[in-house]
Amino acid sequence: MHTGTEQKANNQDKRSDNGKVTKKLVLIVFAMFGFGFALVPLYDVFCDITGLNGKTNGVGVVYADDGIDTSRTVTVQFITRSAKAIPWQFEPVINEIKVHPGEMKFVNFYAKNESQRAIVGQAVPSVSPGIAAGYFQKIECFCFTQQPLQAGEEVEMGLQFYVDLELPEEITTLTLSYTLYDISDKADS
Repeated sequence: MHTGTEQKANNQDKRSDNGKVTKKLVLIVFAMFGFGFALVPLYDVFCDITGLNGKTNGVGVVYADDGIDTSRTVTVQFITRSAKAIPWQFEPVINEIKVHPGEMKFVNFYAKNESQRAIVGQAVPSVSPGIAAGYFQKIECFCFTQQPLQAGEEVEMGLQFYVDLELPEEITTLTLSYTLYDISDKADS
């Protein structure tokens, strides 16, 4: 049988142990929260180093007229998709084009707002294979700006680009993919 003094000592030990466990759990929660915030910049650094994710330049580049490599042909494929929240028809006018590295090309994409209200869309590009993203140079692109369309309005939007001469020889096909999002709530006024 426990005496009152032993029971008090056991209770104090249990409280001390509970306090230590609680402190450890709170510390783990804060560490997980901090790690969650660090993931985005870590992911960006990882993608920059490995060439994954296929992020392309977000602003136009000046066409570098360093010549055209007619000994090589690269197939550039175009894929589009609309996010669930945007009721637009969105597609490339042509699905693929053959280009020589260094050669400037112009292609169009078709968009139609099929809703009954005005919507502002924004296209987000990516290139695959991801390593090729740095060699796909957009001079002019509808993805650089927001695209407001009235209900039922349709438009052709242009993309002017070239594939850099330094594209690794083993890459013979690039796929440029655009995902269209409804940004009406966040659009510039």
